[in-house]
Amino acid sequence: MFIWAENTFTEALLVQGGQSFDVSIGGTFEATVVVQRCKPGTSWFDVGTFTAPAEKVGVGGTAWYYRIGVKTGQYVSGTIEVGLYAS
Repeated sequence: MFIWAENTFTEALLVQGGQSFDVSIGGTFEATVVVQRCKPGTSWFDVGTFTAPAEKVGVGGTAWYYRIGVKTGQYVSGTIEVGLYAS
């Protein structure tokens, strides 16, 4: 998915307990990209922030929904390519 504006996020991805997931952030941009998670019926909260391309791997402790994006006021310019994958 490509991000060119603030307040833009990937669709939520359910990561089960013990399941690994990959976070991919690429492109040339000036922005703060956040990884967020939540439980059903709760608010999203930040678990990681990035201002440059990055590749990260995580493991879910229990079932959580994750998403990647740019919050309002955190985008300046460029194109951000993000990916969130569970394995």
